[in-house]
Amino acid sequence: MNGILLLRGEEVRELLDGREDEVMGAVAAAYRAHGVGDSDLPHSTFLRFPHDPSGRVISLPAFVGGGLRVAGNKWIASFPRNLQAGMERASATLVLNSADTGRPHAFMEASLISARRTAASAALAAVHLHEGLDHSRVGIVGCGPISLEMVRFLRAALPGVESLVVFDLSMERAENFRAVVERELGMMDVRIAGSTDEVLSAASLVAFGTTAGTPHVEALPAGPRPQTLLNISLRDLAPEIILGADNVVDDVDHVARAATSIHLAEQACGNRDFVRCTLADVLDGRAPARAGGGGVTIFSPFGLGVLDLAVAQLVYERAGAEGIGTRLDGFFPQPWDAERPAAAAAR
Repeated sequence: MNGILLLRGEEVRELLDGREDEVMGAVAAAYRAHGVGDSDLPHSTFLRFPHDPSGRVISLPAFVGGGLRVAGNKWIASFPRNLQAGMERASATLVLNSADTGRPHAFMEASLISARRTAASAALAAVHLHEGLDHSRVGIVGCGPISLEMVRFLRAALPGVESLVVFDLSMERAENFRAVVERELGMMDVRIAGSTDEVLSAASLVAFGTTAGTPHVEALPAGPRPQTLLNISLRDLAPEIILGADNVVDDVDHVARAATSIHLAEQACGNRDFVRCTLADVLDGRAPARAGGGGVTIFSPFGLGVLDLAVAQLVYERAGAEGIGTRLDGFFPQPWDAERPAAAAAR
């Protein structure tokens, strides 16, 4: 294709809706490519704001090979106080670049891509780490858009999901979450819990999707075992919980930073030996899905840029096939030594 393809948020949504299996396939392919070193993934860069310590904008540059061969960058902002103004907490854009010329060929809204690649990652982990275990009731801590997408993808990946038990610090958000789940996903058995401990005591598969900046779960209550915790928001669990569990991550170098629960655990014990393997190791059979015994397995994904690129490439290809989006032609200037009309050159 020539020019740059511009994709707006609702166009991205249209291209992703109903394609949960394809998105999970793209995420799995990116994990596998990264797992064998066929990628380049610099550390994410965090832009902070002195006037608003809770706000940040993160840059996630990446290249992923395998069958994808695409480069790009996601620029994603998180401003929790946006919620008070009736705005979404997160906003994002993503640029796709050719791995052969470096030139950008697509520019798209990326908060939906980010949410769905995150949910696909969680569902992929659940399929493998929770295989053969009860998943009829799923626990959700944090009732926002990421958690909604996790429910969507968990139901696609694990058809036996029948009910939810959810908790949020805001009862209003929890009730709104239940209403949206009922309306959009047709799931009528959604119970609002009174605490995180109640959720952890009620379900053997629990996903965290909060905006917590520091751990608030100091110990795990008595509950179903074996248990799988999808530590998607990364900072909910105290380091003591991490050190007492079977830990699977997406990339240990990436996740052991920025004050995540994994990072705090590393600081507490002075090493990373408590991390058993990556999800790519499990996908490719280099490691078993769970350590021996019937304890707690925790999946902590930092959220790798290669996943965003894989899903964005899927969106780009589907947009081309379906004729969706706006083509920006003439974006690049002519070569410096090209002949130009005299009037244009004079200006």
